[in-house]
Amino acid sequence: MTKLSVNINKIATLRNSRGGDVPNLLKVASDIEAFGAQGITIHPRPDERHIRYQDARDLKNSVTTEFNIEGNPVKSFMDLVLEVKPTQVTLVPDAVNAITSNAGWNTIKHQSFLQEVIAEFQRNGIRTSIFIDTDTKLIEAAAKTGADRIELYTEDFATQFGLGNRDAVKPYTEAAILAHKLGLGINAGHDLSLDNIQFFKENIPNLAEVSIGHALIAESLYLGLENVVSMYLHRLK
Repeated sequence: MTKLSVNINKIATLRNSRGGDVPNLLKVASDIEAFGAQGITIHPRPDERHIRYQDARDLKNSVTTEFNIEGNPVKSFMDLVLEVKPTQVTLVPDAVNAITSNAGWNTIKHQSFLQEVIAEFQRNGIRTSIFIDTDTKLIEAAAKTGADRIELYTEDFATQFGLGNRDAVKPYTEAAILAHKLGLGINAGHDLSLDNIQFFKENIPNLAEVSIGHALIAESLYLGLENVVSMYLHRLK
């Protein structure tokens, strides 16, 4: 079964909008785990507009499943990850002012940089994943960085699937097959939802984990958080 890691950035956004502690991030994370999710994901950004660095420290002491921290490996982010030592760090090349992640790594251009960063995390016992597009040359280069996994950037699939184009999954299938041959684990995330997750799962061999936040929280407004987590788990079986 593919693991479900729930990104709780949107919970932090809601909390921050009133300046207090409602909803309580730690309680929500604990509840999500109790509902059956196998992981919690956060993506702190330098301006801390949703997840704060202190949230990462606090969650380390409460998350009992896999803990995944995403972000651009600038110094402050690296220092945080090395302090917290989550289960996994997912490297994302997002700009400081990006609303959300919008591109994968150019693992050819940034190969030496990624090698250094990944080696440092792995020396500290942290599994590493690289956010990446489906270009086979980039995946081949990703394998040379020493990363444990890749996370396929699925926005294009989700957009095309919504338009009725089911062939949009083919590059992801091919990318996953290649990654597996190269010894890389396969994660995926971005704009995956209840509408497309089962089709995606059925067409991606060796899919280890999906990270879902925005859609899952939005769907929960109508269907309830516990119910939605259960629905994702059912589709990922």
